[in-house]
Amino acid sequence: MINYDEYTEKAKKILMDVQDILTRYRQNQLASEHILLSMLEDDDNIAVDILKEKNGKTESLRRDVEEVIGRYGSSGQSTNQIFITPEARHILENARSESRRMQDSKVGTEHILLAMVRETSAVASRLLQKYGINIDNIYSLILKRRNVAESEESENVNSLKKYTIDLTQLAREGKLMPVIGREDEIRRVIQIIGRKTKNNPALVGEPGVGKTAIVEGLSQRIVSGDVPHYLRDKRVLALDMGRLVAGTKFRGEFEERMKDIIDSVKKLSGDVILFIDEIHSVVGAGSAEGSMDAANLMKPALARGELQCVGATTLDEYRKYIEKDRALERRFQPVLVDEPTTEEAYEIMRGLKETYEKHHEIKITDEALKTAVDLSVKYIPDRYLPDKAIDLIDEAASFVRLKAGYMPDNLRSMDRELKELDAQITALAEKGDYKAAAELKTRAEQLKKEYLAEKARWEANESTSSAVTPDIVASVVEQWTGIPAGKMLQSERDRLKNLESLIHERFMDQNEAVDVVSQTIRRARAGLKDPGKPWGSFLFMGPTGVGKTELAKTLAFLLFGSEEAMVRLDMSEYMEKHTVSRLIGAPPGYVGYDEGGQLTEAVRRRPYSVVLLDEIEKAHPDVHNVLLQTMDDGRLTDGKGKTVSFANTIIIMTSNIASEELADIRENPGAKEIAGEKLRRAFRPEFLNRLDAIVLFEPLDPSAMKGIVKLQLSEIEERLREQNIGIDVTDAAVEYLAENGYDKLYGARPVRRLIERTIEGPVADMIIDGKLQEGATVSVDTDELGIKLDIR
Repeated sequence: MINYDEYTEKAKKILMDVQDILTRYRQNQLASEHILLSMLEDDDNIAVDILKEKNGKTESLRRDVEEVIGRYGSSGQSTNQIFITPEARHILENARSESRRMQDSKVGTEHILLAMVRETSAVASRLLQKYGINIDNIYSLILKRRNVAESEESENVNSLKKYTIDLTQLAREGKLMPVIGREDEIRRVIQIIGRKTKNNPALVGEPGVGKTAIVEGLSQRIVSGDVPHYLRDKRVLALDMGRLVAGTKFRGEFEERMKDIIDSVKKLSGDVILFIDEIHSVVGAGSAEGSMDAANLMKPALARGELQCVGATTLDEYRKYIEKDRALERRFQPVLVDEPTTEEAYEIMRGLKETYEKHHEIKITDEALKTAVDLSVKYIPDRYLPDKAIDLIDEAASFVRLKAGYMPDNLRSMDRELKELDAQITALAEKGDYKAAAELKTRAEQLKKEYLAEKARWEANESTSSAVTPDIVASVVEQWTGIPAGKMLQSERDRLKNLESLIHERFMDQNEAVDVVSQTIRRARAGLKDPGKPWGSFLFMGPTGVGKTELAKTLAFLLFGSEEAMVRLDMSEYMEKHTVSRLIGAPPGYVGYDEGGQLTEAVRRRPYSVVLLDEIEKAHPDVHNVLLQTMDDGRLTDGKGKTVSFANTIIIMTSNIASEELADIRENPGAKEIAGEKLRRAFRPEFLNRLDAIVLFEPLDPSAMKGIVKLQLSEIEERLREQNIGIDVTDAAVEYLAENGYDKLYGARPVRRLIERTIEGPVADMIIDGKLQEGATVSVDTDELGIKLDIR
C-alpha cells in the first residue's frame, strides 16, 4: 500500500490518478510507465515543467507511453486489487530517499522523476532516455529550478524547523500557558545557563510538578526581556524526539539527522538553547547494532560547550538512565523540582483560572479551586500537584459545559411524551376516531404548556448556574475514586466534635473503647501530636464478636468517606521471617520485586485510610520491628527504596491474647492484670510503648443486642428498598432476635447468622419464586414457632 501522507499534494494526485489509468486500460499491475503517463496527463507539476525545459516534446513522449501501455492489453481481471511491479516499488522507495537527501519533508513529483530516471531497468526510464533525458541533466535542472544551492545557514534553519518547536516564538505569540510561581527554579536554571562549563540544567522531579512549565516560563521571560543580557537574544527550541526518530529505517539516517541538528545549533553561535523533555529518552534513541545513540552524539558538543541543553526527566528515569551513564551525567547539573505546597498550588490555580474560564466559557469560583487542591491531595495520592488539581478543574469545567448543552431528564421525558401523543393523535385521526383524538390533543396542549414553562425555567437557571463550584469538583472526584462527594465536603471539624455520637449511630455498646479512640484522634487532628505520626495507633483486645473489626470499619466510613478506605491484613499470613518482604516488597533481585509490598502499596494508593492488622500476635517479631518504624516515624520504606507516609492513617491492631479471661471481665476483676501480663510476654516493651492506647473490648451486654439487631435489619431494609420492596419488623421480632442471637462466648456473630436464617433466606426465596414483587412489603413478626413472614 502507498502511504499518501508522505507525498506533496501534486505527487499524491498523480499517484491517485494512476488508478484511473489502470481502470481505463483494464489493467491491474501498476508499472513505472503508468506513473509517467499520470505525470504527463496532469501537465501542472514540477516534473513536467522540467521535462518541457529539457526537451519540449512532452506530447510526443506521452503518445509513446500510451502506445506502450496499450500494447499490454487488458488483464481480464478486476482492477479492485492492484499489484505494484518491483520497478515501480523501487522508484517510490528511491523517491523517498531523494526527498530526504534534499532535506524535504515530503516526496514531490521531482523526486519521483529523479528516481524514475535512476531506475534504468524500468520501461519509463528507457522511454525518457530515448528523449535524451539522463540522470546528469535532469538533476542539474532540478537543482536549478528548486534553487537548492542555498546558504548553509538556511539549511541549518530547515533542519531545526523540522525537528524542533520554537518556544520563544510561541511565547511571543501568546500561545504558552501562564507560568505562576517557580521563581526559585527559573532563577536557578538561568544561573546554571550562565556558567562557563556544565551549563546544562537537568530539571528532575515527579511527573506533573511543572518541569516543562519552568522552561516555558524561561521562554516567556526571554521574550519579555526579564533575563540577564547574555540570555536576551537566545531562542529556546524544544526537540521533538519522536519526529526525529520517525522514519529512520536505515542505519545512519538517525545519526545524520541528529548530527544536522547539533551542527545547526553550533553554527548559530550559541543563540539556541535546546530543550529536551524526557531527556532520558536520548539514551538509546536511534541506536541499532553498530550505530550511536543520541546521547553519545551529544556528549562531545556538550563537553566543548558548543551545545547548550536543558533537560527534564523524572527522578526514577534520571536514576535509571542518566546516572548510569557517568559521562552524560557530569555534563548536566540537576535542578530538583519539588511538588508545590497546597498554598503554592492554589496560587498556580488562581493564575490559570482565566485561561480555563476563557476556554470553557464558564465561571470558575475560587472556592472550587481550593476544593480541587484539597481533594486532589486527599483522594488522588498517586499523582502530583499542580497537575492533578488542574486536571480536576479542567474536567469539572468540561462537565459544567456539557451539562449546559443537555436538557434535564424531566424535560427530555416530557419531550418524548409529546412526540408519542402526536403520533397517537395522527393514528386515531386516520382511523376516524376523532373524539379520542380530540381528547389526546387537549392533553398534548396542556403538556406542551408545562413543557415550555419548565424549559424557560431551566434556561433561565442555566444561564446563572454555569459555574464550577466545590460540589461539582467533588462529584468529579467521586467519578474518579468512587468516594461519595457528600462525605468529602462535610466539615471535618463537625465530624470530630461529634465523633462519639456518629460512631454510636453505626456501632453499639463499647462506650469506653469509643471514647478512648475518639479522644486520641481528636488530639491528633487538633495538632497536639507529632504531625508526621499516624492519627492513632491502637491495639484492640477482647473476645470474638464484640465489635473490634466493626469499629475499624466505622472509623474508615466516618473519617475517610467509605468502608473501602480500610487496608486489612491477616497477620496469620506473616508468621515466617521471610514474609516481611510481602509486607514492604521484595528487595532487588528477588522474586516479586516489581509487585511492591501489600502494606506499602495499599497505603500509597490510599494514604487516607484505616490500617487493620488482624491477630497481630501471630506475626513474626521482624514484622513487629517494621511496624515500630511506622508507629514512631509515620513512614515506611519499601523494597524499591520509596518512602510511604502513614501520617494520614489510623493503625489498628487486633489481638485474641487473653480473650478467655476478658470474656469474664465483669465477673473476674483480675482479668485486666492477667491480660496485661500475657500482653507483655507476647510483645516487647518498645512495641507496646509506641501504641497510643491499648483498648479493651468488654463482652457485649445483652441490653445492647437490640441496637445491634436494628442496625443489621436497617442494612436489609436498604437493600430491599433498592428493589422497591418494603420491610416492616415488629418490636416482638426485634426482641426475639436479640434474645436468641446473644451468645456470651461468640458475641454478636450469632445474631448475624440468625437473621440470615430466619429473614434473609426466606425473603430471597420469595423474590426468586415471584411471590414478593416490586411495591410489596414483607412483614416480620413472631409466633409460637419463632419468626413469621407475611407479604402485604
